[in-house]
Amino acid sequence: MAEKLNYRIEVAGHTGDRFAEILTPAALEFVARLDNVFAGRRAELLDARRLRHEKLQAGEEQLDFLPETRHLREDPSWTVAPPAPGLEDRRVEITGPTDRKMTVNALNSGAKVWLADFEDATSPTWHNVIDGQLNLFDAIRRNIDFTTEAGKRYTIGDEPATIVARPRGWHLVEKHIRIDGRPVSASLVDFGLYLFHNARQLLARGSGPYFYLPKLESHTEARLWNDVFLLAQQELGIPRGSIRATVLIETITAAFEMDEILYELREHVSGLNAGRWDYIFSVIKNFGSHGADFVLPDRAQVTMTVPFMRSYTELLVRTCHHRGAHAIGGMAAFIPSKDPEANALAFDKVRQDKEREAGAGFDGSWVAHPGLVPVCREVFDGVLGGWPNQLGKLREDVVVTAEDLLDVASAGGEVTETGVRANINVALRYVDAWLRGTGAAAIHHLMEDAATAEIARCQVWQWIRNGTKLEDGTALTHELATQFLDEELASVRAELGEGNRLDDARAIFTETALGEKLPSFLTTGAYARYLTDAR
Repeated sequence: MAEKLNYRIEVAGHTGDRFAEILTPAALEFVARLDNVFAGRRAELLDARRLRHEKLQAGEEQLDFLPETRHLREDPSWTVAPPAPGLEDRRVEITGPTDRKMTVNALNSGAKVWLADFEDATSPTWHNVIDGQLNLFDAIRRNIDFTTEAGKRYTIGDEPATIVARPRGWHLVEKHIRIDGRPVSASLVDFGLYLFHNARQLLARGSGPYFYLPKLESHTEARLWNDVFLLAQQELGIPRGSIRATVLIETITAAFEMDEILYELREHVSGLNAGRWDYIFSVIKNFGSHGADFVLPDRAQVTMTVPFMRSYTELLVRTCHHRGAHAIGGMAAFIPSKDPEANALAFDKVRQDKEREAGAGFDGSWVAHPGLVPVCREVFDGVLGGWPNQLGKLREDVVVTAEDLLDVASAGGEVTETGVRANINVALRYVDAWLRGTGAAAIHHLMEDAATAEIARCQVWQWIRNGTKLEDGTALTHELATQFLDEELASVRAELGEGNRLDDARAIFTETALGEKLPSFLTTGAYARYLTDAR
C-alpha cells in the first residue's frame, strides 16, 4: 500500500463485539486512501447529477442518447471481460441483507448468486454496517453458522452461492467514519472494508471480489468506479481485472447510457441488472411535475409488460449481449405464506414473470426468498438447457428509441383510493421497520426494501401535484391524502401496538410526500438524526 498520508481518521460509532477485526488501522487507512483520492470527483459528479435533475424537472433538458458517444454505441468491435469464476451461470440470484441468518440461508438457498446487500435491504445502523462485514468475513472463510430459537443449527453447505456485495450509492455518506472531520463516502466504506479483508481469500478460493453497483445515473459515475477499482487493486497488489461489477440500471438517465457504462467498466464489468422499482421512482423523480403524460397508475399496475418498461428491459438485454455481458432480470418479491391458495396464485405470477424474462433473453433473475429459488431455476433451466447463459441471443430484432423509453403514458391504468391507501400503508410500515433497524421487511406477503418507501411516497406526491382523479372522479388533494394518512396510521398502529416508530414514519412521509418538494426519504432530518446515533 502507498505510504500513509497526513490525515486524521476518526471512528465515531460504538465498539461492538469483534468490530475491531473489521475496523483495523490498515483497513481504515485503505478506505481513507480511496476516499481522499476520489472525494473531489465524487462531489463534482453529485453536483452534475443534481443540476441535470433540476433541468429535467424544469423541462430545460430533454433526455436522449448521447451524440458525443454515438461512435461507442455503433462500434461493434469492443466487448467486456469474459465471465469471472463463479459468475458464468447466474440463472437464479437471491437478494437480501447481510445479517447472520440471511447470510447462511442465502448461501444455502440453491441460488447461483447471493446479492449481499448493504444498500436498499439494509437499514444502515452502525451495527448493521459492521456486523454485515463480519458475517461476510466469516462466510468467505466457511466459519459461520446460525442457530434458531428452537435450537436448530445451520451451517454453510458444500456448494454455496457466489457472493456479490452491493455497497451503498455514491450519494450517501457514512457518518460514523470521518476523515479530518468530514464523513466518508458510504460507497467506499462498504466496498473498501469488504475488498480489503476478503479479496485475497476469495481469489485463493477460485472466486473473486464481486460487486453490484447501485443508483448510477451516468457513464461518468461508472468511470469513477472503474478508477476506484484500478487504484484499489494496485494498493492491495491483486491482479488488474480481479474485481467484477454488475451495474443496476435503475435510473432513467442510465437507461440512455448502457453501452457507455459497459465501456467505462469493460475490464471489470460482468453485466447489467434491470432494477425495476428504483427505475420507476427515477421516472417520477425526474418527470413527476411534467403533467398527465408522466403520471403513473397504482404501483401494482406498473408491470414489466407495459410498453415503456418493456422497451427498457429489451434494450438492456440487447445491449448486454452485444458486448458479452450478462443481463439479469428484476425482483420477484413475493414471500410464501401458509395460505395454499394465495401461494398458488403468487407462484403462478412469479412463474409468468420469469418466463417473460427468460423468453426475452435474460441470463438470470432475482428472487427475495429461498422459497422462490426452485420456481426461477425451473423456468431458466427450461430455456437454458445445458447452457450457462443466453449470451448468444443477441436480440437483433430490438429497436428502442428515446421516445419509447419516455412513453410513460403507455402504462395506462388508473389511480384508485385502494392504491393510494396501499402506498401510504406500506410506506408507514416500511419506514417504521427501517427506523428500528430492519431494511428488508415482510409486508403484505411481499419483501419490501427502501425502494418501496421511495415509490410509495413519490407516487402520492405526484398524484397530489397533478390533481390526479381517483376512479370515482375525486381529485387527490393534500387534504384528502392527509386524511388517508391519518386513517392508515391509526390502522397500522392498532395492529403493531407499542414499541414502534410510527410517529417518525408519519413525519418522514409528510415531509417527502405531502410537501412541495420531492426529497428522498434518505435525506430527511429524521434520517440524518438516525445515522448520527452511535448505534
